[in-house]
Amino acid sequence: MPPIRFVKLSPAALQALVAGDLATASAEAGVPLSQYLADERWLWEIRLADIAKDPEAAEWIARAAADGDTVVGHGGFHGPPDADGVVEVAYSVDPAHRRRGYARAMLTALLARADADPRVTAVRASIRPDNVGSKATIAGFGFFKIGEQWDPEDGLEDVYLRSKRTTSGR
Repeated sequence: MPPIRFVKLSPAALQALVAGDLATASAEAGVPLSQYLADERWLWEIRLADIAKDPEAAEWIARAAADGDTVVGHGGFHGPPDADGVVEVAYSVDPAHRRRGYARAMLTALLARADADPRVTAVRASIRPDNVGSKATIAGFGFFKIGEQWDPEDGLEDVYLRSKRTTSGR
């Protein structure tokens, strides 16, 4: 599995991404961000609003995923644990870096982050039924389909849940 590290994107970096200022966003992040991240403006607008509502959200969301100094995508959670201790995982790999194990590496790191937090009881994943790649990525990590939902951005999604693990690994 390729090495992956998450680089926190500060509100200033997110604002620069929303403004389309990749150079400033990269300087704020301390790593050269990719056009793929800049093209996700809609997501960064949502994450800025999340942080404005709850500053703790910044510790859970808005991270660039890097292999060395190369940003290969982004990952995190939709926010801090909810009242039931559930966090929803989110990750995306830049198409230029797909099919190299980055999604699985991101998911592994994110699950370890969730498992290490005593407030987390479970991790949720929402995946479109036709997203074969994402369904393959979560296979083997203990996710079980618990239902379906309608997402205004993505349409119909299958909802999966994975109980927290007390030890790392799969």
